Amino acid sequence: MSGKKGSCNNKVEAEGSSNGGLLLSCKAWAMSVWEFGRDEPNRVIFSLKVGLAVLLVSLLILIRAPYETFGTNIIWSILTVAIMFEYTVGSTFNKGFNRALGSLLAGVLAIVAAQLALCADRVLEPIIIGISIFIVGTVTSFMKLWPSLVPYEYGFRVILFTYCLIIVSGYRMGNPIRTAMDRLYSIAIGGLVAVLVNVMVCPIWAGELLHRELVKGFDSVADSLEECVKKYVEDDGLDHPEFSKTVMDEFPDEPAYRRCRTTLNSSAKLDSLAQSAKWEPPHGRFKHFFYPWSEYVKVGAVLRYCAYEVMALHGVLHSEIQAPYNLRVMFRAEIEEATGQAAELVRRLGKDIGDMNRTLKASLLKRVHASTERLQVAIDMHSFLLTSSYDRPTSAAKTDGDTDANPSPPSETYHEMMRKTSKRLYSWPSREVDAYEEEAAVGNLLVPRMRALESTAALSLATFTSLLIEFVARLGHLVDAVEELSSMAKFKSEVEL
Repeated sequence: MSGKKGSCNNKVEAEGSSNGGLLLSCKAWAMSVWEFGRDEPNRVIFSLKVGLAVLLVSLLILIRAPYETFGTNIIWSILTVAIMFEYTVGSTFNKGFNRALGSLLAGVLAIVAAQLALCADRVLEPIIIGISIFIVGTVTSFMKLWPSLVPYEYGFRVILFTYCLIIVSGYRMGNPIRTAMDRLYSIAIGGLVAVLVNVMVCPIWAGELLHRELVKGFDSVADSLEECVKKYVEDDGLDHPEFSKTVMDEFPDEPAYRRCRTTLNSSAKLDSLAQSAKWEPPHGRFKHFFYPWSEYVKVGAVLRYCAYEVMALHGVLHSEIQAPYNLRVMFRAEIEEATGQAAELVRRLGKDIGDMNRTLKASLLKRVHASTERLQVAIDMHSFLLTSSYDRPTSAAKTDGDTDANPSPPSETYHEMMRKTSKRLYSWPSREVDAYEEEAAVGNLLVPRMRALESTAALSLATFTSLLIEFVARLGHLVDAVEELSSMAKFKSEVEL
């Protein structure tokens, strides 16, 4: 009896733990859904709007009067809403146009083909219908691949399946003209309901999304630039993990880097939003017709052109070969000044687009160029530090009151310092610095190899600064692109910065 009682208790406990695990998984799923909706409230709004539109067209079937008028063909209204209703207003207008034009052409072609078939005898009628289906399917499938007609690819698909359904069902029902007209009416009703609900109930404008997406890209590039430079000049690198143990593109302590990488991948999104925005009527802040949405895509392309340099800077930051910390500190002020001025200009450009202001940024651009020139002069004046033929002084040998004629310590002292402070560095090819000592059978081979490593590591600093200067050079193109957008979009003018 006790054994049976124990087994029953174990079974109850197992069921309880299973129910508890199921409850926890359901709770976790509910939390993920909540976070997904909270991150982008428009997703919830869009879902509710689709439900409302489907409900409205379903009433045409649930209520007897419209059902008796249209019959089972009213089902096409529900199908049209489900297919045509898109996330943004512009996408809905675009699909609605393709749907309406495709359905109209398909109806006309179906009526013409049906009349030709009716003029023939009963034997040739199905043959004519079959040949017409083959011709329509071939032509529409070929035309939607034509480069200039790719934006209307959905319309060609609508022509194909609408034509096939009308011509086949009309052949069996015996009245193709009546069938075609009823279905065209149903499609028109569904399209009208989808457009009205999408425009009248909390509209989600593609133009507004495009505007915000571009502004967000400017902020992400500026933040990523400052984040990268700060880590490069302030970190001595002694506590970094080995590069081989780091998964590329996964740096949890660099959130701005991930946002900048998202900006690089935003080309398709900006193009899609711009295509949808062209279909939208004037709305909100975009009040004039023929708004230059294509200029947003051009500005985004130039911004990505600048973001490539930021990603290259991150590549130097996470490379195996690094410049010594004391060498990076020597140019820290110039690097930080140039970075700060460049990031300020990028943020200002994004703010001007966000506020739809047109400001002359000549003074700010001159300050950026001036700070970059100071960095270039500093690199030129101390270029001897980037070669292995010069024995660099240690920071301890350089004091305010030191006026000795021989400031440089012996080369062996510097090599010893390099060996101790570069434990995390890897040589090229990948071997630790200490491996040279273990492998070198002759002591005089160590110094040339260490000199080569030091020279390669020092050149890493030159690479970093040259990428930063190239980023500043590309800002001129970005300023020109934003100025062109401001002029064509008629932003309001303000005083010069």
